[in-house]
Amino acid sequence: LFVGDLDKVVNLFLSLSGRLARVETALGSLGPHAPRALREKQRLLVAQLEDAKELKEHVGRREEAVGAMVARYLPAEQLQDYQHFVKMKSALIAEQRELEEKIKLGQEQLRCLRESLGQASKDC
Repeated sequence: LFVGDLDKVVNLFLSLSGRLARVETALGSLGPHAPRALREKQRLLVAQLEDAKELKEHVGRREEAVGAMVARYLPAEQLQDYQHFVKMKSALIAEQRELEEKIKLGQEQLRCLRESLGQASKDC
């Protein structure tokens, strides 16, 4: 259960962080002419991110409690394996998310390039 919750909280945190970054980029590019709805979305995402941080802290406390309980039943080598698994689980989720974002960006760039090439051939 703990590992499943860890998964969900890390994904939530990464999702909200990414969405907030995109909104802040849009706000930065629009400057003072940004729509009010975009500013409201930023405010909402900041609040949700704060809530996600609290969830992450709670999961961190659960990780300590579960780790202490697991330590009573596992030999030292298996305990190290468990600790490594938990540590790598979060890191791999973050890396997977980053790779998915890069793929999405690459696909978007490719689509834009194909569209611009289609426009260029029509203009010629």
